[in-house]
Amino acid sequence: MNDFTLHERITGAHDWATVLFVCCFGVIAINRTVFEARFAEFVKLAWSDKYTKIYKDSSNLQSWFTISFFFVQVISYAFLLQFILGYFGKSEGGFLNYIQLLTIITSFVLAKFLVEKIIATAFNIEDFNEQFNLHKVNYRAYIGLLLLPVNVVLFYNLAPKALVLYIILGLIVAASILSYLISLRIYQKLILSKLFYFILYLCALEIAPYFFLYYWFNRAS
Repeated sequence: MNDFTLHERITGAHDWATVLFVCCFGVIAINRTVFEARFAEFVKLAWSDKYTKIYKDSSNLQSWFTISFFFVQVISYAFLLQFILGYFGKSEGGFLNYIQLLTIITSFVLAKFLVEKIIATAFNIEDFNEQFNLHKVNYRAYIGLLLLPVNVVLFYNLAPKALVLYIILGLIVAASILSYLISLRIYQKLILSKLFYFILYLCALEIAPYFFLYYWFNRAS
């Protein structure tokens, strides 16, 4: 007769992530119900710019729809960052580590947004900054939305392989570059009229912060 040994299945370690995933999907469901027409256009953002044309007013940055998807976005990016750091042995995983990463990402995005507002006011390019920011926020929220189910699959399965992580990062970088190219096409007249300020804006606020963040993570680990 064979002897069987029973092992307790520990599921509590994943409870915190399950709560976050359920909250995110709940936010998506609420937006789909409350903002039905807007949500329908938003999910087409990958192949249609109709959403950006309809909701181009800068006041949309403070709307519930945008703010709630910002919540989904930072949660998605924090999970992905935890996977990446864990793969390279620079993160132990777990709830406390995730909260730290979530706080860093949220603080980084909000601080960057505030600095952009200050510089835009100083150089008198508030209109351009608000329109450009809204366009970036829309596409980054869209990427965060697409990333959410990927994070669910990665979290509840074995540790992701390097190829999977590189493919995901490659797609995110490609999507981000594409969104910038679309921005350049849409706002080319406005950019050309303020070309010097745009180059300064691009170098100081769109490139340099990510190098500093990368350097900080390397030093911290």
